[in-house]
Amino acid sequence: MKLFVGLGNPGGKYAQNRHNIGFMAVDRIAADHGFAPWRAKFQGEIAEGRLGSEKVLLLKPMTFMNLSGQSVGEAARFHKIDSTDITVFHDEIDLAPGRLKTKAGGGHAGHNGLRSIHQHLGPHYDRVRMGVGHPGHKDAVPGYVLKDFAKADEAWLDDMLRGISDGAASLAAGDDARFLNAVALRLNPPRSGGGSKGGGAKDVEPKGAATKTAPPPAAAEEADDRSPLQKLADRFR
Repeated sequence: MKLFVGLGNPGGKYAQNRHNIGFMAVDRIAADHGFAPWRAKFQGEIAEGRLGSEKVLLLKPMTFMNLSGQSVGEAARFHKIDSTDITVFHDEIDLAPGRLKTKAGGGHAGHNGLRSIHQHLGPHYDRVRMGVGHPGHKDAVPGYVLKDFAKADEAWLDDMLRGISDGAASLAAGDDARFLNAVALRLNPPRSGGGSKGGGAKDVEPKGAATKTAPPPAAAEEADDRSPLQKLADRFR
């Protein structure tokens, strides 16, 4: 069994916060892939289902962010899930809005939810880092992540969540490259000219194609049957 954990804070007050993007991710996976209804367990909410050939448990800790590890640790111990079979979806201020990366193990970079999971499981679990941007100053981070996404974020956020759901089976199978490609196809879908949305590319003509209409050939000179002497005389008339 694989354990997918979405991080966030419980309650309607926090539902649309940047800090709750992890909840949003697992909610979308559950809805799109026919998981069982959410139910209370392990100090959180769980939903069970399958992604491809993998049995997957989705978990939303209801302990508030700073104590997320209590819920994750309890679920992992009960189901005897190794930390390397756990993937945590979380907000990432060090990535621009709309960017997403995966990571295996490593530090918690000051993220309180990850810090708590480290305390209960150690660092050897996978992460899906979902970029929400940085407010520009360290002191502003708590207020920034506990505010709702801006109206301007709605389009890329929806694309990212759909992409995560599209690639969820690949992620469960350990194929990060295919998962990331699924997300990229939502965030930057291919265009007919070979560019991609948001990529700044422009359509170009195929190499060697004509870009201008060729001018018509110059009219041929009329035949001149004058003798050289007659031509010279005509010049001085």
